[in-house]
Amino acid sequence: MLIQKRIFYVVNVDWFFISHRIQLALAMKAAGHEVYILTKDTGRRNEIENNGLNFINIDFERSGKNPLKELSIVYTLIKYYREYKPEIVHHVTIKPAIYGSIAKRLSGCSDISVINAISGLGYNFIDGRNGVVQRILKRLMYFAFTNVNFIFQNPDDIQLYEKMGFLAKNKFKLIKGAGVDSEAFPYHLPLNNEKINITLTARMLYDKGISEYIEAAELLFEKWNGRAIFILAGDIDLGNLAGVQELELKKSMRDGYIEWIGHKKNIIPILVASDIVCLPSYREGLPKSLIEAMAIGRPIVSTDVPGCRECVTDGVNGFLVPVKNAAALADAIEVLLKDKDLRIKMGVASRSKMLNELSLDKVINSTLDFYKEIKS
Repeated sequence: MLIQKRIFYVVNVDWFFISHRIQLALAMKAAGHEVYILTKDTGRRNEIENNGLNFINIDFERSGKNPLKELSIVYTLIKYYREYKPEIVHHVTIKPAIYGSIAKRLSGCSDISVINAISGLGYNFIDGRNGVVQRILKRLMYFAFTNVNFIFQNPDDIQLYEKMGFLAKNKFKLIKGAGVDSEAFPYHLPLNNEKINITLTARMLYDKGISEYIEAAELLFEKWNGRAIFILAGDIDLGNLAGVQELELKKSMRDGYIEWIGHKKNIIPILVASDIVCLPSYREGLPKSLIEAMAIGRPIVSTDVPGCRECVTDGVNGFLVPVKNAAALADAIEVLLKDKDLRIKMGVASRSKMLNELSLDKVINSTLDFYKEIKS
């Protein structure tokens, strides 16, 4: 049993914490721990506090370019680490991991155990980018990641961090994804839709493969217009350098065939109405959107890249295609468009894979076990 602890969760923005980590934090609160959320308030602070979690605003900027502002965030974290002296600090996403690890190292608080949850590497490490910012980040990482623990969502990131020399023996753990509640996302047989629904649920980022998804739909237009509909469900994210401009996105739409429906707070009805779920991303930690689709029982078409390949056993619960290959993406989607029985069979396999490998219970129990290991 883990003796009652004060736990900090440091996340870049409130909505990401709510979508990806609130269930973990609530489980730790239910276990008797004192839980604090340190994140940027974009208007959802009350939602977090109403769940009985303590909130501390940290003015993170996801693409911050002002060095003084970035240094002030590190200083603020140092202040709170010294003031509250948490036993465990759990950083989520790359910027909080770097800044928070530096803050812990400079705080002088030797009793704090740091866990960095690596859920992908961020914009500067995707799509072959190798600019000045990436080189600065690597230098910061070498300074920050001394005597810290890691949680990885996929084996590829473990290999990458080993290659970069950041990992110490027995100081990391593989926990696949943020988890999805199998009861909140129950299995549903596909609906008898007038059109076959192919759905992409993600922020509208180029790195999510938005361009390739639209191009694949166009390649299938002549054969499937009137019989299929390609849906994009997700918000514009101009805070991300890979964000798709709203005007450009709207120009790519075809009424009744390619439609952007924006962000939906409750994604379950969208997934239930879907026949196929697609995410042609360039790289992921482990996409929760695909785990949710697997829980509902839908076949997946995704790219053979880190994170995505953890969700798909090729030919069993979906298909993996080469990254940035719209033609291969269209071909894989068309196999499923032509075969309803295969869609149902693969959807059942998705549900089974989710329950066996990617459930919320597994994530919570594995995380709690890791907390016990590092504090034993």
